[in-house]
Amino acid sequence: MLQEAILCVDDEPIILLSLMHELKNDFGERFLYESALNAMDAFKVIEGLVFDGIEVILIISDWLMPGIRGDEFLMQVRSHYPSIKAIMLTGQADDNAMARLRENGLVLAILRKPWDQVELRGIIESHCAGSSEGRPAHE
Repeated sequence: MLQEAILCVDDEPIILLSLMHELKNDFGERFLYESALNAMDAFKVIEGLVFDGIEVILIISDWLMPGIRGDEFLMQVRSHYPSIKAIMLTGQADDNAMARLRENGLVLAILRKPWDQVELRGIIESHCAGSSEGRPAHE
C-alpha cells in the first residue's frame, strides 16, 4: 500500500485528468494520486486517506471553484492538517487572495493555467518527492 498521497482539486474534470496523467508520468508509483471536484469532496478524500493511514503530502488546488474558493479551502486544510503542503493552480485569481496565501505560507507556489509541467514537477521534487525516498512504494 502506498504511504503518501497527492490530492488534486479542480471543478473541471478535464483539468483533473490532465494533472493526474502528468503526475503519474512524472512520479510513477511513488505516490497515491487522488482527485476531487470541490472542497467538500476533497475534505472527504483527506479524511478517508488519513483514516487509512495514508499521509496526504500535497494538495494541488484550483482557486475559483463553486462553494468555496481555493484559498479558503487551503486555510481550512492548514488548520486541521498543518503538515500538508499546497500548490495553487489557477486560471483566474484575486490578487488579494494570492497575497494572503503567500503571506500565510499556505502554498509552495502559485501557478497559472496552463501550467508548465517541468515547473510543477520541479516544485514537487524539491518540496515533496524526497519524503518517499528510501521507502518502498508498496507495503
